[in-house]
Amino acid sequence: MASRENKVKTEGALVIVESPAKAKTINKILGSHFQVKASMGHVRDLPTSKFGVDVEHGFIPQYRVLVARKKIVSELKTAADQCAEIFLAPDPDREGEAIAWHLSEILTDKSQKKIQRVSFNEITKSAVLEAFKHPREINMHRVDSQQARRILDRMVGYKISPLLWRKVGKGLSAGRVQSVAVRLVCDREEEIKSFISKEFWSIEALLKKNPQESVFEAKLDRIKGEKIEIPDSKKAHEIVADLESLKSTFFVANVESKDKTQKAYPPFITSQLQQAAANTLRFPVYKTMKIAQELYEGIELGDEESVGLITYMRTDSYHISQEAFNEAQAYVAGRFGKEYLPETPNVYKSKKGAQEAHEAIRPSFVQKEPDKIKGYLTGDQYKLYRLIWRRFLQSQMSPARLKVHTVEISVGLDPKNLDQLEKAPYLFKSSGSEVLFPGYLVLEEPKGEEEEDTDKEDKEKKEKEVILPSFAVGEKLILDQLKPNQHFTKPPPRYNEASLVKALEEREIGRPSTYAPIIQTILKRDYVIKDRAKLMPTELGFTVTKILTEHFPTIMDIEFTAKMEGDLDRVEEGEENGAHLLEEFYKPFIQTVEKASKNIPTVKQEPIPTDQVCEKCGSMMVIRTGRYGKFLACSGFPKCRNIKSIDTGIACTKPGCTGKIVKRRSKKGRTFFGCTRYPECDFTTWDLKQIQGPEKSSEETSSEGPQTPDQGPGTGDGIEGRL
Repeated sequence: MASRENKVKTEGALVIVESPAKAKTINKILGSHFQVKASMGHVRDLPTSKFGVDVEHGFIPQYRVLVARKKIVSELKTAADQCAEIFLAPDPDREGEAIAWHLSEILTDKSQKKIQRVSFNEITKSAVLEAFKHPREINMHRVDSQQARRILDRMVGYKISPLLWRKVGKGLSAGRVQSVAVRLVCDREEEIKSFISKEFWSIEALLKKNPQESVFEAKLDRIKGEKIEIPDSKKAHEIVADLESLKSTFFVANVESKDKTQKAYPPFITSQLQQAAANTLRFPVYKTMKIAQELYEGIELGDEESVGLITYMRTDSYHISQEAFNEAQAYVAGRFGKEYLPETPNVYKSKKGAQEAHEAIRPSFVQKEPDKIKGYLTGDQYKLYRLIWRRFLQSQMSPARLKVHTVEISVGLDPKNLDQLEKAPYLFKSSGSEVLFPGYLVLEEPKGEEEEDTDKEDKEKKEKEVILPSFAVGEKLILDQLKPNQHFTKPPPRYNEASLVKALEEREIGRPSTYAPIIQTILKRDYVIKDRAKLMPTELGFTVTKILTEHFPTIMDIEFTAKMEGDLDRVEEGEENGAHLLEEFYKPFIQTVEKASKNIPTVKQEPIPTDQVCEKCGSMMVIRTGRYGKFLACSGFPKCRNIKSIDTGIACTKPGCTGKIVKRRSKKGRTFFGCTRYPECDFTTWDLKQIQGPEKSSEETSSEGPQTPDQGPGTGDGIEGRL
């Protein structure tokens, strides 16, 4: 490293990363002899005005420098002329590799200097300097995979979206991945609508060992040796009456105690971080990734230099480095004692196809405890960092050891025959547990309110400790109360952001970089709305999904989409050729498009009545859908052409103004918020959070990207988020 450092200091070097925050952190690590600049994400993409792929000659993409990046590209070329070496250091994933390749293509036109790729999973001094010791060539298999994914998304979006414009409405879009996500939400809604709730009852007994002790609960488990089924109130109260007549025959029939080991969860991967942050912190998925990006790119900690606090946040691997493992072991042993270390290291198996060169999401330095650096973090940064820090340390700790006690209580059985429980008229059961050794539980997360669709396994792990009294077989118990409880079977819950990410992951749809853009896009396009954090399909979402499922069954097929994701992974591994994959897809796809163009019926979107009166002609206003979403229009059209934006219900914050805040779209399609009294009031903001308080989520606003037909439910790797 010394020789390279001396060489660079003499001649100078240019380092290019994606963001200014990352550039600032890396510049402080490398020093003033390095010039570190930000590309601001992707600098090239397919053109917005045409298909942009030469299908006849091997699916060659016709890339163009993005209009918003022309000035930056010019500055990077000038900087490249002034430096002896060029290092490309975008993120260590498929998108980052593609950004590096695009930069190399642009800079190679201008300069014949050596261009090298460096990558690192964490932005710390040791990791960055180590990466610069071992620069490498750009991984063209990874670039080929990203390019194939981008072209696939362009094919689907550019060919199907215009059909939707003609047949359903302007501004709609379809695509390869997001359309399948909308289908999942629609399918779940159909399940809920068709679900028929069924009544059932359970019976609990509150029991005591003696009059002075507290009661404990036991649940009716069997009747005459058979599992109970109590369909209605009549049957439940008949059983209660019978039990009341047998109240003097509650006896302890069996006592069992078992040791149980409860292991910690593995460290976070992207999807699990998004799910945990949604369930415990109530963070939208996009917000989680935004904050994680801030923690990764670097935070200034007082007098210390800016440092990345976590490893790269887009990963599907549970792998951790040997250095991180050693650091965690030393921390746990020093703070809690060696007994809190597992007998053998905890190793977690990643799913097939995971990129093991990446690490799980973990703190860069476990010594930087959340509470010690809390003063340098925003409230949200602190919460997410604490979640990541605790989860990582817990994953390297010994399991908790529990003692689980189960007691069976017979009713109506002669105490002399307690060994014949199958003959008991009624059998109650009660369970409890006590912690013998806490293990990783000493670092348990503060209990947050759980979502109703949290995994059963998760709920069991978070159950409160229940300690039962000690019992002896044959011991008579006192019945304090019988509680018949009415229940109804419930339909499957609507997806929230966390559970939709989980559903996509389980079906192998999408990848770590795509989950957040998928959800952001289906919300932005009004195919799905959020109701108290639950995702519900709109009528538009149902309509588009029905059309696509009927006329493009392959595109909407979950198994096909998962297979395509696997094929793209194989391209990245060098096991599949990207152009061959595109050719196999394109021929049958274009035939389906031609057939659908003839067969898709025109769908008329009926206006929705409102109780608002048009102030220009006195007719009633209705809600219509246009290119940029819903708006109010006069029902007297075309005689009256009065239109308005739909207000948010939030008052304008400009002093003296009596208007309401409305959602609008810029000429480039970006969402902003303005006043209903425009042009008298010129109030505008990009961020609704600024006027509705910190409790409101910010997923309404999104980063601006090229407005192409493929930028709806279908863009695969989240280029919009990188722009």
